[in-house]
Amino acid sequence: MNTNSNVYTVVYTTIVVVIVAALLAIVSQKLGPMQQANEKAETISQILTAAQFAEKEHWKEIGNAQTIKFFEENVEDASKIWSTSDLKALNYKIKDGNITAGELPCYKFNNGVTVLPIYGAGLWGPVWGYIALDSDLRTIVGAYFDHDSETPGLGGKIKDDPSFRAQFAGKKVIYGEGEPFSIVKGGAPAGKENAVDAITGATMTSKGLSAAIATWLGAYQETINKAEEE
Repeated sequence: MNTNSNVYTVVYTTIVVVIVAALLAIVSQKLGPMQQANEKAETISQILTAAQFAEKEHWKEIGNAQTIKFFEENVEDASKIWSTSDLKALNYKIKDGNITAGELPCYKFNNGVTVLPIYGAGLWGPVWGYIALDSDLRTIVGAYFDHDSETPGLGGKIKDDPSFRAQFAGKKVIYGEGEPFSIVKGGAPAGKENAVDAITGATMTSKGLSAAIATWLGAYQETINKAEEE
């Protein structure tokens, strides 16, 4: 075959593309389970951090297998771990009012702590996280938040600044008085049980996270009320 012909070029290019595609498919198939395990362990570590079992660094240190094992041994129902893409899809349903209490994910642990996920929009991309409630389903015991692209040193502090998350411990979720919980620019009013201070210089991220928390906690109101009646 004439190596300078157009036919040769097309055939050669096609063969290379097929080989590369096949190699990528093989690599993806091999790495897929590992990536899924990493994503599952990352989500679980965030849930466990919110529930105050240990700080995030601890779960990273002990590794995926031990993190997942601890979770499964301490949670009442570990049938499904909701990924961020799952939460994103559910967020649309919540905002559209097209959701039932039975569709909402929650993680109840043997010590009585229940962890609820939240998801919403920050300044540059999605923000999400977990609010952990004590057995009364009103008192917050801890929280953990994450993001895709918030500004380091500003909006990124929802994840990186422990003092921001620490504000949530001991606060309350209060229904029937406007938003069940809020993040307040300029500082939460003194004595307000269901609010924390926003991050200075991160108005839009704080506002987006506050809206996400209020929206998701509002969606859980029926579930919480029903649990209290039982």
